[in-house]
Amino acid sequence: MIGPRSLHYVTLQAGLEALSLSGLARWATPRAGGLGAILTVHHVRPARPGGFRPNRILEITPEFLDKLLARLARTGVEFVSLEEAGRRLAAGTGRRFVCLTFDDGYRDNVVYARPILTRYGAPWTLFVTTDFAEQRGELWWLALEAAIGRAVRLDIDLGRGRQSFDCRTAKAKWRSWSAIYWRLRALDEAALRAAVRDLAAQVGIEMAPFCRELCLDWDELAALKDDPLVSIGAHSVTHARLAKLPLAEAEAEMRTSRDLIEARLGVRPTAFAYPVGDRGSAAEREFMVAGALGYSMAVTTRPGVLRAADAQHPHSLPRLSLNGLFQRPRYIEALLSGLPFLPLRASRSAGRASASSE
Repeated sequence: MIGPRSLHYVTLQAGLEALSLSGLARWATPRAGGLGAILTVHHVRPARPGGFRPNRILEITPEFLDKLLARLARTGVEFVSLEEAGRRLAAGTGRRFVCLTFDDGYRDNVVYARPILTRYGAPWTLFVTTDFAEQRGELWWLALEAAIGRAVRLDIDLGRGRQSFDCRTAKAKWRSWSAIYWRLRALDEAALRAAVRDLAAQVGIEMAPFCRELCLDWDELAALKDDPLVSIGAHSVTHARLAKLPLAEAEAEMRTSRDLIEARLGVRPTAFAYPVGDRGSAAEREFMVAGALGYSMAVTTRPGVLRAADAQHPHSLPRLSLNGLFQRPRYIEALLSGLPFLPLRASRSAGRASASSE
């Protein structure tokens, strides 16, 4: 995760500004923008105050979503369902499209995003983590933010012996977040969650209320299933990073989440979203499992637009994340041009060729 003052943030912002204001993004879109793109959204809710909010990258405002959809509609981009995106990807031709997907199953998606999406007639897929719907999941990244935000000092063993982290000032909190978060991400899933529970307990924070406050329960999800604009997808049982689990556990997360959704809602998901979804959380093993389980497509958070070649890899589709630090529609247009991802595309193609030859 990047902070609003980090060098990474400043560099990305400068690049997006250059692409959009120079007109290069608009020029490049027909040449590098592919067939369309799948967008990733997490929270949609009003802006909240506070200097230390590292998870702000996972939330956009309703106003930004509205402005973005209006701008895309004016440019002639068509809003389509994930299923229709798959059909167009297989065909390899057609009007450029955008597909909207929402991860985890947050209540604010219904409260704030749904009215906007309905007004534009925009289909959307809600990827449900079933433990969140059961109101018993662990949103550990939010608990970590809350713990550091409340603490003056935290002590934790992250594999290098017990260490103490200063959290007295906003600057110190950001330093502690950067150090703790990335070390946690290097741990296996059980160790990560145990460490966050420890940190939360040190400052009297309970894990369960985050899920109850923020996530849709089964009754609320059932109210969505008959909306023709809404599709329900699977997003695992516990929101574990599947690549960090033994094969049998990863397969069970992917299979059981679909079965539970079908049992509770009467709809059988055909699409899966890998939790976290980066290279360290989902890779070739998970892509093969998704195919073996019969999912018609599965999406990552690896950035990129969709090209005809992606039809050959429907269980490792890229998406573009709507990042809370970059809430300007012209930035999203710059991303949709495909230009920022040309080096990644070349690297991904080389990796697939290497894997197929082994």
